[in-house]
Amino acid sequence: MSQRTSFFAALAALLVLYAAPFAARAQQQAQDKSILVFAAASMKNALDDVDAAFTKQTGIAVVASYDASSALMKQIEQRAPADAFISADLKWMDYGSEKKLIDDKTRMNLLGNKLVLIAGKDSKLSNVTIDSDLDLAGLAGEGRIATGDVRAVPVGIYAKAALEKLGLWAAVEPKLAMAGNVRAALVLVARGEAPLGIVYATDAKVEPAVKVIAAFPDDSHEPIVYPAAAMPNAKPAAALYLAFLRSAAARAIFEHYGFSVLIKPVS
Repeated sequence: MSQRTSFFAALAALLVLYAAPFAARAQQQAQDKSILVFAAASMKNALDDVDAAFTKQTGIAVVASYDASSALMKQIEQRAPADAFISADLKWMDYGSEKKLIDDKTRMNLLGNKLVLIAGKDSKLSNVTIDSDLDLAGLAGEGRIATGDVRAVPVGIYAKAALEKLGLWAAVEPKLAMAGNVRAALVLVARGEAPLGIVYATDAKVEPAVKVIAAFPDDSHEPIVYPAAAMPNAKPAAALYLAFLRSAAARAIFEHYGFSVLIKPVS
């Protein structure tokens, strides 16, 4: 190897050596400008818009992962690097609190929702009254009633509680098609694979292929509450994000999608 070649080889090695810390720093800065939010599947449309507004205001990107609250909390328990978690029920946030997976000081009850019975948009069914006299299993005919897994998925837990309270559970249970999250149940009805579904009002609102044919009585199940919290080791930007969820701008978006906002807004 010539002296000239050796010089350039050494120079190249030095450049690589000194560039590495700068590349690492740039990567860290990029990570600091983003947060990872785990959120209930039913929030997707509304939260996507809220996240876009947050990013526009702060320059902080939000990466959102949507699924059943149960699945997300189990991922957090397995050390998934979430910065914030928004559950569709209190149960899974309580679980996170008991396991010390959330920062209790940041916890807040953010949103409310309604439980509804849906059918395909072309269904002949309409204006059903849900009470103890309803033959819900009969309404489904030979088909199934789609909802979340009643053992873990919040919408399924709410549905089971309501059906039990109304005395309909024994007849309906064999007819259930239990999905991994509420949006999967919604898709079954939207595609005509199930004639009926039990989902949240906000899910029905964003899916044009379905219609609401009845609302479950509020007193047939526990109030549907969406709590939010940061993780104990969350990036500092997570505090800004949770504060933004309480802003008037976020409130307007959530209400546009049919959620009720439970927490007092901050300016």
